[in-house]
Amino acid sequence: MTSPMFFEDFEVGTTEEFGEYLVTEEEILEFASKYDPQAFHLSDEAAKATLFGGLCASGWHTCAIAMRMLVDNMPESNKSLGSPGIDELRWTKPVFPGDTLRVKTTVLSKTNSRSRPDLGSLQMQNEVFNQKNELVMSNKPIVIYRKRDIG
Repeated sequence: MTSPMFFEDFEVGTTEEFGEYLVTEEEILEFASKYDPQAFHLSDEAAKATLFGGLCASGWHTCAIAMRMLVDNMPESNKSLGSPGIDELRWTKPVFPGDTLRVKTTVLSKTNSRSRPDLGSLQMQNEVFNQKNELVMSNKPIVIYRKRDIG
């Protein structure tokens, strides 16, 4: 079991890279049919007539994949309490069937909670890259963490 990660354990500027997620056509079609049924996410033929040039994953699907890789990389004893939101979500390149994605995350800043001395928040920069090292998505989540019990 890995050590718990508390607010104090994070340093501004620290970067981690992880994940290797193969995106399949079947998964793109399944996600799109349930959550984002636009033609370019449902049909290669229809997508060929768009600026994408072929079937591509929904940006929301890419977000879900990135979230899975982030959670899979967290220690079991992670002290994260979730996120109140994400800033600057960008989908910079389409994700196609056969792409392999990975995540790079960087701690941008740390802020102590003014109302809860037992908590702090981190501003992160998450970047998702494909196998060609092309940036396909980025965002800046705020993540709330528990502080170490000093008392």
